[in-house]
Amino acid sequence: MAQGAAKKVKPRKKSVLKRIRQTEQRTIVNRANLTRVRGMMKDLRAAIGAGDSAAAKQLLSTTLSAIDRAIQKGVLQENTANRYKSRLTIACNTMGAAKA
Repeated sequence: MAQGAAKKVKPRKKSVLKRIRQTEQRTIVNRANLTRVRGMMKDLRAAIGAGDSAAAKQLLSTTLSAIDRAIQKGVLQENTANRYKSRLTIACNTMGAAKA
């Protein structure tokens, strides 16, 4: 086609347009859920790095439950989430053992 010429647009079925809308909505929700989990993990890692065991213990339970919700919603794969939970728990436990 010559430059500046109009492109041919293929007509789309109603079902295709609906699927596009659904995908956009799901993408927004999934991104929000994943961002929430990553932010909580970041806060927990910051508390562990600062050596604040009381805050880390408190954040650990809320972070683990947020990770479990992400698994239920299909945002995170189960093995990935379990790996995150394991590493965060080990980090919290070793921090508590180092203090004692």
